[in-house]
Amino acid sequence: MGYATTKLSSKGQVVIPEDIRDSLNLKEGDQFVVIGKGDTVILKAITPPSMDQFDALLASAETQAKKAGLKKTDVKAAISKVRKSSR
Repeated sequence: MGYATTKLSSKGQVVIPEDIRDSLNLKEGDQFVVIGKGDTVILKAITPPSMDQFDALLASAETQAKKAGLKKTDVKAAISKVRKSSR
């Protein structure tokens, strides 16, 4: 785990030091969740799941839907209902 100091700019920006960016493989454009409590600020990188992870999530969701007795037509009907009510 790296340790460094940084400053808050007049625009509210904070620079993550290069050695920490490199060790965490952070790139320009990466997005973060920012959590603040007391005098602590946590930046958590948002990383999209890999395709393997996404496929596993999808398979798990399909299994849970089957256990709950949901069918594709139920999902389509629910989507249609929400779309109509949000207009």
